[in-house]
Amino acid sequence: MKNSTFFFVYVLALLLAVGNVAKSQSGLPQLANDRVKLTWTKTASGFALKELQVRRGNGWQTIGTPSGENTLLYAVEKPSDKPDTTFKSITGEEFPGPKYHYQQAQWSETTSSVSLNTAGKAIHFFPKGVQTNGKNNVTFRQETDVATITTEWRFDPKFPSDVVVTQRLTAKKEGYFSLASPTLATVAESQLSWATVPGYFQGNTFQKNFALAYAYGHGIPTLPVVYHERSASTLSPMISIRNGITLSVIPEPGLSRDPWANDKITQTDWQLGLSHMNRKAQLSPTLYYPVLGEEKSAMKAGETVSYTFRYSLTDGDWFKALNHAVYDVYKFKESLSIRQNKQSLTDRIQKMHHYLIDPKTSLWNVEEFDGKKIGAQSYLGGVVGSNKDAMKNSDYGAMWMLATATKDPLLTQNVLPYALNFKLVQQQTTSGFFEGAVRGQYYLAKSKKFVEEWGDVMEPIGVTYYTMLDVGNMLLFEPNNAELKQRLKLGADRLLSWQKGDGSWAVAYDHHTDAEIFKDVQDVRPTFYGLLVAYRLLKDQKYLDAARKGAEWMLKNAIETGSYLGVCGDARYAPDFATGQTAQAFLDLYDLTKDARYQKAAITAAKVYTTSIYTHPIASHQPKTVNGVPREDWEISQTGLSFEHGGIFGSATRHGPIQLASHAGLFIRMYGLTKEPIFADMARAAAVGRYAFVDPQTSVASYYWNAMNKGAGPYPHHAWWQIGWLTDYLLAEAELRSAGNVTFPRGFVTPKVGPHQTYGFAPGRIYGKPAELLVRENVVTPDNPNVEYVLAQSPDKKQLFIVLLNNRAQATTANIQLKPEVLRTGKGNLKSLSDGKALSGTNPAIQLPAFGIAVWSYEWQ
Repeated sequence: MKNSTFFFVYVLALLLAVGNVAKSQSGLPQLANDRVKLTWTKTASGFALKELQVRRGNGWQTIGTPSGENTLLYAVEKPSDKPDTTFKSITGEEFPGPKYHYQQAQWSETTSSVSLNTAGKAIHFFPKGVQTNGKNNVTFRQETDVATITTEWRFDPKFPSDVVVTQRLTAKKEGYFSLASPTLATVAESQLSWATVPGYFQGNTFQKNFALAYAYGHGIPTLPVVYHERSASTLSPMISIRNGITLSVIPEPGLSRDPWANDKITQTDWQLGLSHMNRKAQLSPTLYYPVLGEEKSAMKAGETVSYTFRYSLTDGDWFKALNHAVYDVYKFKESLSIRQNKQSLTDRIQKMHHYLIDPKTSLWNVEEFDGKKIGAQSYLGGVVGSNKDAMKNSDYGAMWMLATATKDPLLTQNVLPYALNFKLVQQQTTSGFFEGAVRGQYYLAKSKKFVEEWGDVMEPIGVTYYTMLDVGNMLLFEPNNAELKQRLKLGADRLLSWQKGDGSWAVAYDHHTDAEIFKDVQDVRPTFYGLLVAYRLLKDQKYLDAARKGAEWMLKNAIETGSYLGVCGDARYAPDFATGQTAQAFLDLYDLTKDARYQKAAITAAKVYTTSIYTHPIASHQPKTVNGVPREDWEISQTGLSFEHGGIFGSATRHGPIQLASHAGLFIRMYGLTKEPIFADMARAAAVGRYAFVDPQTSVASYYWNAMNKGAGPYPHHAWWQIGWLTDYLLAEAELRSAGNVTFPRGFVTPKVGPHQTYGFAPGRIYGKPAELLVRENVVTPDNPNVEYVLAQSPDKKQLFIVLLNNRAQATTANIQLKPEVLRTGKGNLKSLSDGKALSGTNPAIQLPAFGIAVWSYEWQ
């Protein structure tokens, strides 16, 4: 009897203990601190979330419609990876169309039942059992026919606005399982301020056409699609609400795929699903783990799986919430701090100079067309009609800049004249609908014709790129070239004639019929920038007026909505680096007009472009093997790199990000403007310590991440873009770190790949003195590859300027070997312009703080 009485009392005590702690005054389970309140209520269906509030100032704000509903996905058999649904564009054609074979596989994969979130049986429930363990810890339990699920909720003591949740599933039956993060709250469209799954889409309105929303991110998809982590730049779906609160869900680090887990690429593994909606298509950021049918989802009775994530309830907008995920959870600062150079960026520029003046390594070709000898580099990527005979030039601004800074006759005599001829014959000068436009990006040497990348089309932005920018950058160096001025005017007038009444342009025209094509998307690209170039060089007000008209249309249709379009024809214009280019275009327009709206637009576009930069997985010292070479994880990390184009059918889905970080200089400028650390940190993470992707023979980096250090590969012309962006980045850093005491005039952005700009066409100013950009080897040699240098000379050649930059997150020492005699003989004096101190010897030592600068002057007597 005593034993039975004791057992009864013990059981009663346990029952009374359940829910006794962490209860609200009404006796209901609750989590509460000075930032967040969550209170559940018991209903006939189970425990539902009754109250969800976040403190704002002295008051509390309710987040959407509180829910607390859980979802378990279950399938007896592995779901098919084949699509069972087709979709059409807004103009009625089946999407994406048969000629886009690069996109067919990705589109098929991302319209499978798992991706569309229709696979398996959805078991929705409010948990029946609850147990509390301490003041701020609540655990719910639910028994279903196929599994037992426990869900523990607790606060993160470091971040009081974060609720950390751990879910554990124990299978009762064999099959495939996927847990969805519980629906914390749903947000009505009327409450919505912004929604994003970074790397896939962003916007503030729903888009009814699925192809437009899913493939381009032009509006929020109305289907509860499940996105892969492979193109998710930051693992944090988020919803910003009109009351100023952002709700996001963030998986714990290590939950998603590692793109190179050990000794081979694992970029396409799918371990984590992300969505802006729950299974019922209610707007609520949601994670899925494991992904139904993927690794760890196949389970036998008795097996378990668990995962941890956090809800973040940010008093602020999506950008503030993004920063929290990037820095506080995914430790981006720490990922940057371990980056080190084995080769300086300065040395890479000099080595690529050698690569580019050698016709064999750079695949330089000279052909004859229209009576002119034209020069360009081989292009061995995909071009319609190519028989391995395509030729292309990339960064004309970098060409003229390097030739001017080096005075190398192998450039000035063997490259520039033929590149100039290529540009002249590339433009169509006969009267008609395409007068002033370009015949095509590429020249096919065997068939002796110019073609576009993917189809017989002509894009207005192609005029901006291949006439206005290229010719404009050349004119900065050759301002008296009357023929180039005439060609620039021809292109500008073509843009004017094609501009629509509302300020926009068509995406493209058919070369044969002159008909507008690609009407299923809008040209939300910086096409207006070509007219800005025309105004700066030709001084005709009509060009600036038209540029502003185009920019006004972009403000309304891109900046305000989050809709952008790419410039890669072979990718069907999936959003890409043109988004970053949009930011620089608006900055340059602001410089001309001083209209504050343009500066604000530039900042907005740049913030959006941060979602094109990978911030996961956390870089580490973990040993890995790459093509037989031992590497540490950070050496090949995707963290800090941008993608060419992300989304559901961009190149990032297979190849990962790219090394061509054209945005780096822009982001340094953005940091100077906004003081947002993420801009500087992302720029530096892209630039520093990337030698594992650099071909040691040529110093040319690979383009796609998965190529590792195979060099230029089929894209030899990319070396010019690399010289361009590296120079832009270094000079942007010099201006920032010197507080404006080192500054050089910037030209126009480069065509296609992003926002980096041209230098060297006019003297800059270094501590108030005129300085001409100089590229010359062996004049300055730091013994530490983390120390970069930029050289300049006074116009009379009597003074040498040396700008030293520590590209490391720690203080750095170096010995600097000086050989001023490489430039001219005679004695001189060395002093520091940074602090005015005299320096002695030809091998001075220097200590620079983290990302610090020193500026020296050597003046011949």
